[in-house]
Amino acid sequence: MAASSEVAAVGPESQDVELRIYSYYRDAELRGSNLIYRLLRILKDDESQLLLSEHLADETRHAWLWTERIKELGRAPLEVTDGYQVRLGKRAGLPRHPVDLLALTVVVEQRALKRYQEHLKRRGVPERTLEVLRSVTKDEGWHIDWIRQKARQIAEAEGKPERFDESLARFRGIDREVWAELEDVEKSWMEAL
Repeated sequence: MAASSEVAAVGPESQDVELRIYSYYRDAELRGSNLIYRLLRILKDDESQLLLSEHLADETRHAWLWTERIKELGRAPLEVTDGYQVRLGKRAGLPRHPVDLLALTVVVEQRALKRYQEHLKRRGVPERTLEVLRSVTKDEGWHIDWIRQKARQIAEAEGKPERFDESLARFRGIDREVWAELEDVEKSWMEAL
């Protein structure tokens, strides 16, 4: 499937590849914050409120770390109108049921973690960028674990323990489709660094 005109128009020939990558990461964190905020309004139990508040603080801090990194380049973040989460949302819609919303959050967090881990393995990454990558990566693991546990807990309490796994499988399928569109573009950006 062809990449969108926006993504295609800013390929590796751009002198601003580093800025573009950090802007994409920032956008994903901001959109992830929106998912967590939605969950805060839905899951009213004490434990969820505490964990979601901490999770939201992490997501917004991650967005700030990428914004700060962009500022260090003497730039401002680029607007991202067709990134990973936008594409995922267009295909998946916005789930209303808490288990589905939690499953989507797990998939999004797993994709972010994988992207950051792959970036960490690259040679020649500036030390300051490595610091940001390490910081955001360390939070993603606990985000995934607690969200997964909460989704299973809700599904079981509703007498539909399979709902989470079914929802997770659905969103992973959509994730694979979206990533197939973006992977080559991101690889070309990384190679241009």
